[in-house]
Amino acid sequence: MDAGIVGLPNVGKSTLFNALTAAGAHAANYPFATIEPNVGVVPIPDPRLATINRFIQTEKIVPASLRIVDIAGLVRGASKGEGLGNQFLSHIREVDAILQVVRCFTKAPGGEDVTHVEGSVDPIRDAETIETELILSDMQTVENALPKAERAARSREPESIARFEMLKKVQPVLDEGLPARSVSLDKPEHAKLFKGLGLITAKPMMYVMNVDDSDVNGKGELCQKVRARAEAEGAEAVAVCARIEEELAELDPEDRAEMLADYGMEEPALAKLARAAYRLLGLQSFYTAGPKEIRAWTVPIGTKAPQAAGVIHTDFEKGFIRAEVYSVADLEEYKTEKAIREAGKIRIEGKGYTMQDADVCHFLFNL
Repeated sequence: MDAGIVGLPNVGKSTLFNALTAAGAHAANYPFATIEPNVGVVPIPDPRLATINRFIQTEKIVPASLRIVDIAGLVRGASKGEGLGNQFLSHIREVDAILQVVRCFTKAPGGEDVTHVEGSVDPIRDAETIETELILSDMQTVENALPKAERAARSREPESIARFEMLKKVQPVLDEGLPARSVSLDKPEHAKLFKGLGLITAKPMMYVMNVDDSDVNGKGELCQKVRARAEAEGAEAVAVCARIEEELAELDPEDRAEMLADYGMEEPALAKLARAAYRLLGLQSFYTAGPKEIRAWTVPIGTKAPQAAGVIHTDFEKGFIRAEVYSVADLEEYKTEKAIREAGKIRIEGKGYTMQDADVCHFLFNL
């Protein structure tokens, strides 16, 4: 799953991306790759992996991961091609969620002023600027798609009719200045059709509040305003001091713990951000565990067992027979898989089983 970092100039977007990717690169036993200069794969902090490893020894631990894309900066007028507008908009269409960095700091680390593109620090105005540009872009997308969709609907083919009706349903919402995610979807099958429209403002949004090092938990007035906006939208909001996170990512564990204590932080804020992004995308983890590897696998909430097996290998889904399942809590209680089995706590689940967060699985399949 991909999340794109967006924001106006001078809000700390690149600093945040550097901190995220550096944290991934320095995480012990965690795989990391910088795929392109502006793309990184970041491990999702997950204490359950260590819990499993307490009872099952292994050669390697592999956490779930999130692919982060640092998208070209946005300025007012991007929907009309201002700045790197067209490049920005094409890249953002390809991600699954948007992490919008909003500036909630007033001074640079050295105390000097950092010029804001709008002349003053106002995260709500910044968020509205970005949302307006994305809505304008989506309005253009819908306007361009409607004539073709209307012609296709004349064929009376059900899918073409449904696409045309969906576009007509979205258009007035965008015209009111509301994001496409505000559209009410009446039936489950509408969700796939809606996603197929490729609208930017249909994507889930997280506000990443870049704060001063004097307000690492984001308790200041600016952050409270952003949180209120996020709550009203059903979005996530996470406070991060990108400068501190960039420093933390470069430290060894002992020095990192000392720096966290100095700032009154229990963990790097990037851990909270990664988990929040996971929630935002509606994802959960299940695990496989053995002597060679303990691994967290990512699936959307509601995934059935055969499709979860297919995440490991497509052959597992094609030849799925059943899954043997227990929970991380079961492992904590009984200490070994053998004891879990003897207690009758290993469940045999078939094709209709819906995966649960923290399941530990063995999949049986036929090739």
